[in-house]
Amino acid sequence: MTFSVHGLAVSRGVAIGRAVIVAASRVDVAHRLIAAHEVEGEIERLRQARKAVAEEILRVQQGLVGLGQVDAHPELAALLDVHLMLLQDEQLTDGVKHWVQDRHYNAEWALTTQLEVISRQFDEMEDPYLRERKADLEQLVDRMLRVMRGQATPIAAPTVAAARASEDEPLVLIAHDLSPADMLQFKQSVFAGFVTDVGGKTSHTAIVARSLDIPAVVGARSASHLIRQDDWVVIDGDAGVVVVDPSPIVLAEYGYKQRQGEVEREKLSRLKNTPAVTLDGQKIELLANIEQPDDVVGALKAGAAGVGLFRSEFLFMGRNGRLPDEEEQYRAYRRAVEGMQGLPVTIRTVDVGADKPLDRSAARGDDHLNPSLGLRAIRWSLADPAMFLEQLRAILRAAAHGPVNLLIPMLAHASEIRQTLALVNRARDQLTVADVPFGEVRLGAMIEVPAAALTIPLFLRHFDFLSIGTNDLIQYTLAIDRADEAVSHLYDPLHPAVLQLVASTIAQARAQGKGVSVCGEMAGDVTLTRLLLGLGLRSFSMHPSRILAVKQQILRSDTGKLAAWAQTVLQSDDPAALLVD
Repeated sequence: MTFSVHGLAVSRGVAIGRAVIVAASRVDVAHRLIAAHEVEGEIERLRQARKAVAEEILRVQQGLVGLGQVDAHPELAALLDVHLMLLQDEQLTDGVKHWVQDRHYNAEWALTTQLEVISRQFDEMEDPYLRERKADLEQLVDRMLRVMRGQATPIAAPTVAAARASEDEPLVLIAHDLSPADMLQFKQSVFAGFVTDVGGKTSHTAIVARSLDIPAVVGARSASHLIRQDDWVVIDGDAGVVVVDPSPIVLAEYGYKQRQGEVEREKLSRLKNTPAVTLDGQKIELLANIEQPDDVVGALKAGAAGVGLFRSEFLFMGRNGRLPDEEEQYRAYRRAVEGMQGLPVTIRTVDVGADKPLDRSAARGDDHLNPSLGLRAIRWSLADPAMFLEQLRAILRAAAHGPVNLLIPMLAHASEIRQTLALVNRARDQLTVADVPFGEVRLGAMIEVPAAALTIPLFLRHFDFLSIGTNDLIQYTLAIDRADEAVSHLYDPLHPAVLQLVASTIAQARAQGKGVSVCGEMAGDVTLTRLLLGLGLRSFSMHPSRILAVKQQILRSDTGKLAAWAQTVLQSDDPAALLVD
């Protein structure tokens, strides 16, 4: 009987095939108190389990290198590094040891208890990308538990099934969740698409799907329980719908859509080297958002004109409070700058704080009732000038190797601007005195707080360019926690108040001859491209996978005609209704 399962659309296209089911990986855990003489034995079991999982990840990494796939799939390789980093994090290892030594929990109980402790910290993080790393940690714990039980990894059975499958019968993977290591085993296109019960638009499964360009739906709740082995399944990665046991008519419709999608992708791929110029001759800058240095490979592959947002906080997370020093940061930023081969790289200073707790912060006793409004981003940096100066020096040094823009997040006050600029000058002076080479940078401010959007002249007096962080701007303008599922439906980029702030920021920056870009999700949403062009935006920064689709919209647009229409949209009480073609 035909039925549908709904989830989140995270990777475009349609996949049709037989279902290969991977059951939920979490295993039952026995809870018992151990005797004193058992403590060392339980700790040794934990060490051996962690070692086994680490060796498994290293084997996959080595296989990736051996096959020459690192440059082709940098996101996957980077996610494996994340797993190794989380596995070796002292917060996990020391915490588990505490439960065994001090509370006399058995190894499995101690491991899952510490997972719960760390998971609560991840849940409080505002940044979706960082919050989704909880799923990575859960998978690592699951693998350790299975090693201690002597159980095979849950992916083994489907791998065998896939190897035996007929070439004429495509397969789709249905799982509770998938780790990067799991996905790497299918990089040779064994599976045409996948569905997971859990995950969000910034989860590792979504990242993997976009990097491999595989149709995928995540957050489909109980899909792995509702769908049976060998069921025919259609994955609609555009609509976030999974159709199970489709009728011949439905199957034919999706087959047609699948073929059309393949034709469209081929057309888009031809646009890589086509200049992003509108019908009326306006040149548009298309930039990439990245999280780590190796992401520049994907940015160049998509034809990005540079990096519009390098989220540097990735370097600071999962380190048990041991922050990266100047040299480590410099090497990372330099890799990104040199990797872009002369194209500009915009590095945002660290955006962590109370909402993304580090042990170092916890040790200072920092605790905030509302983490979204707490000591985060530039507030956190200014509260620790020594740390901030290290990052500023590292970025300035990296600028000696190519064009670099320095972007400051969450500024709202004139005093914050003055303090930030003073520290940038001090960092330059320190490098000059130490005779360390450094380059000049363009200074930019993120506009993501309504107070900033309403005082744009202040920012334009001090900065070379502005970057509108629409994700946070929408959250703060509408007083909505986008991490709270109870109100997430109210998160609306087309709310008239949001559009007014975006439009005003663009207009004022252009009037002063200053650069302005949008680096939030709005930039990569093709349904909003024409509106942003009409509002005067000429620089977009997005996930590399969205660049060609946005470019296509640009090539079909006439900004002269769109300007008047965009003003009509701005004045409407229901802007969304006017965006329907």
